[in-house]
Amino acid sequence: MADVGVKAGDKVMLVWTQPSSPTALKELAESVGAIVGADGKVSVENLDMLLLSSHANSTFDWVLSCLLADCSPVHSLETLAEMARVLKPNGKLVLEEAVTGSESQSVRTAEKLTTAMKLSGLTSVAEISQGELSPEALNALRTATGYQGNSLSRIRMSASKPQFEVGSSSQLKLSFGKKKPKPAEKPALDPGAAAMWALSANDMDDDDVDLVDSDALLDDDDLKKPDPASLRAPCGDGTTKKKKACKDCSCGLAEELEQGTEGAKKTTQKKTEVKSACGSCYLGDAFRCASCPHMGKPAFKPGDKIKLDTKSLIDA
Repeated sequence: MADVGVKAGDKVMLVWTQPSSPTALKELAESVGAIVGADGKVSVENLDMLLLSSHANSTFDWVLSCLLADCSPVHSLETLAEMARVLKPNGKLVLEEAVTGSESQSVRTAEKLTTAMKLSGLTSVAEISQGELSPEALNALRTATGYQGNSLSRIRMSASKPQFEVGSSSQLKLSFGKKKPKPAEKPALDPGAAAMWALSANDMDDDDVDLVDSDALLDDDDLKKPDPASLRAPCGDGTTKKKKACKDCSCGLAEELEQGTEGAKKTTQKKTEVKSACGSCYLGDAFRCASCPHMGKPAFKPGDKIKLDTKSLIDA
């Protein structure tokens, strides 16, 4: 088993099936035990009873399945998944199985065996070697599967378990925010300019500093008092017949015009309202004076508009 890669201290599971010779199986187990030593472990399991085993997850460093020359197994998907379960992360699986060169329902091709191993959770699936079946293994396979073809061969495959436990989960740190662009490189500063901005009041003498008089910056036009007419807004300056406020009026003309309109409405309303001298105009013609402006109108309530009833209208 040294050519497989088993080393001292490894935990190895040996899987066998009928019609393996007990003597050959014992010799294989002893040779593997001599390699792993006292710190290692060798466990022997039957292929048909492997699913009933009680091994914990990630127990073995190696699973060696049906490496005896006189056996001819067919590894099911459930069996391969069980082997992947008991392997440690990065553990290795080496198996041998009879394959056929043509499509068959009872015996798989090498490509289908590779696919089955990958579907079981194994990675790095590779073919190590390929050879002929022994007469004992060929007779056992035909008896078990009923296959009668002549394109059978024995293939040795290797695979490994991923670096994580099957079914494990890990939280991913995802950032959906917009990535900030990297700031552009700052241009190199002129040492002379940097030294100039670093000057303080203590570095300069008052005699060397020429201060500018702020009054000297004003012209004669700046000192003149502005004309109030020039400060008025151009809207409603008398050039037009009627004052009209701008759309975004800020001089107060819009409010002034609005107040004037409301005042004109109230004045017109007062003019149209007729005041009663006797206070009995609303009672009807029997109570009205001869000069009453409401003469001939029906009685009404004070403040209401007079409405004529359609029933009282007589066609001419």
